[in-house]
Amino acid sequence: MLPRIRPLDRSDHSAVIELSLRAWAPVFSSLEHVLHGSGVFQRLYPDWRVSQRDTVAAACTCDTVHMWIAEVDIPSVIAGFVAVVLDYDHSRGEIELLAVDPAYQRSGIGTALTRYARDRIREAGMSVAMVETGGDPGHAAARRTYQRAGFAPLPVVRYFAAL
Repeated sequence: MLPRIRPLDRSDHSAVIELSLRAWAPVFSSLEHVLHGSGVFQRLYPDWRVSQRDTVAAACTCDTVHMWIAEVDIPSVIAGFVAVVLDYDHSRGEIELLAVDPAYQRSGIGTALTRYARDRIREAGMSVAMVETGGDPGHAAARRTYQRAGFAPLPVVRYFAAL
């Protein structure tokens, strides 16, 4: 299923925010499992839904964030979205957010959005596109999506300790 990709519209904000919560629930569950017993997850995300809602809402209204949505079906359903920030000083574009509704995952929408974002970054004159994701099991699908779209991984390890 090839999605129609178009710029985010103000009327899309609520749907995009709700989609993000559905899409990232397994990711936050994975993070909670990985960080279990350390107290770090609870300190980082006392209520992950609130922080995620705020993050996506801010991206939807920020002038420096470029967002596109993927639509499928008739009538149109928002199946995913991608948000990009361009750094002209370093000639780098970064995919900051990407989510696909669980009902449409594993259908190529994430890869289509990633490639679309990479093409927009190139068209903006950037020489490098980047995306960051987690190394935990909950991010495995994201890692596969980015690699299919031509991104090369550079492993980074972050350590956390509850204080």
